[in-house]
Amino acid sequence: MADVLPLVEARLLTALGEPVARAAVTFLGTDRVEVLRFQEGDIVRYATLGMSARPMADPTAVIADPVAGPRAELVLSVRGGLADTDKVLRPLAVLAASPQVEGVVVTPGASLDVGEPLWPGAPFTSVLVAEPGGLVEDLELDEPMEPVRFLPLLPMTPNEAAWKRVHGAQELQERWLARGTDLRHPTRASVALD
Repeated sequence: MADVLPLVEARLLTALGEPVARAAVTFLGTDRVEVLRFQEGDIVRYATLGMSARPMADPTAVIADPVAGPRAELVLSVRGGLADTDKVLRPLAVLAASPQVEGVVVTPGASLDVGEPLWPGAPFTSVLVAEPGGLVEDLELDEPMEPVRFLPLLPMTPNEAAWKRVHGAQELQERWLARGTDLRHPTRASVALD
């Protein structure tokens, strides 16, 4: 079976251009995860490369299927020059390794928390996983492998994360939209939740 990572990297380069930087992180007992940094005007995008090497397995399954199952990579977009967002590389790699380490299946609508600011001074410790298909199209793979989905991450403040747990991802996204929240601003305040 072909290695999917070269195909994933080619899809990222087609959609986002050449990366201006890349870093690799390896956690004990996991595969290597790279984080690629792309720049487009004042927008900086960080994309993981390595999470999709294996399918995500249902944590209740007795034996993980080495071929079938959902595959994904994570993409975070922020406005550059307003904070030291390059420090997000390690937290992003931690999130990308979570299917291998914790047995979670990352899907749209899920919350992922790293337990510390995503970068120095960030008001966010968690992200909301958004729907794929906008910025980077899904990468179809040969059967029986499922497509690789490129999941956008939307940083959440602790108040937004708590509100989302009660009201759901859709309600939070509608609140952001109604208030004109700049989800790419690296130091934005929490949206009004009253």
